[in-house]
Amino acid sequence: MTNNNTFGAAAAAQNADEDLANVRKELEDLRAEHEDLKLLYEATIEHGEAVEDQLAEYNILLQRTQERLESELRDAGNYVHSILPHKRPAAPQADWLLVPSTELGGDSFGYHDLDDDHFVIYLIDVCGHGVGAALLSVAIINVLRANALAGADFRNPSDVLAKLNNAFPMERQNNMFFTIWYGVFERSSDILSYASGGHPAAIHLRPAGDQLEVTSLGTPDGMVIGAMEDMPFDGGTYQMQPGDKLLVISDGTYEIEDETGATLTWAQLADKARSCEAPIPQAIYDWLSGFQKDAPLPDDFSMMEFTF
Repeated sequence: MTNNNTFGAAAAAQNADEDLANVRKELEDLRAEHEDLKLLYEATIEHGEAVEDQLAEYNILLQRTQERLESELRDAGNYVHSILPHKRPAAPQADWLLVPSTELGGDSFGYHDLDDDHFVIYLIDVCGHGVGAALLSVAIINVLRANALAGADFRNPSDVLAKLNNAFPMERQNNMFFTIWYGVFERSSDILSYASGGHPAAIHLRPAGDQLEVTSLGTPDGMVIGAMEDMPFDGGTYQMQPGDKLLVISDGTYEIEDETGATLTWAQLADKARSCEAPIPQAIYDWLSGFQKDAPLPDDFSMMEFTF
């Protein structure tokens, strides 16, 4: 009996030692795993801080780049406005308003004396918006301002449009085309000659009793400039009288939805202009802004008002 008890005690002690060894091993494994996790955590924190530092650096670079781009866009916008003509107090008197729908638009215009007898007026609308449209718009305006179109008779609107069409083919302008209204007023005869390439007709207003009579001057359904080479452009003439007004416009002055959701027409714009006090461009812009609830207009707004 004694031997059996001794053997049992020894076996129990051996089992206890084995259990203790297993517990110790598990404890060591847990400690090793804990150390690994601790190292991993520290590495993650260190890496996370590095990532945060890198992101912060990228955000600073992004902000600086954004500020530089905004500054360059402002400079470009200021340049576009700097080449626009001064408003004229002398006959024909001239007022105007240009409000791009984005930082840079494709609308631009000008007027100047060709000689002592001829006064030229022009407004262009390059398709699209942004830097590309603005660059092409400026290039065209500078050509017209300097009378630098080879072989063109700048007193002949149809000839000017034909020469512009061949000088600015859209395949060489990143597939951009433009529309234009071009007119020449001859002081000695009071005759206004004009032509348009895919551009809205100018609005002529003449006092008739207690109201203003409206006449359309232009061919808005004509071919745009740059689409096809060697295209002819029809023109017209109109006998001006003292007190007449001429509004040269872009399509952004009326292709806007009214309060019913319908798009305004040229005729509605002309009818509204008849009741506006001078300056008409600002009055029309304020009228259109009311439909947009003071949000930016969907297209560039360009309008010149001339009083003869």
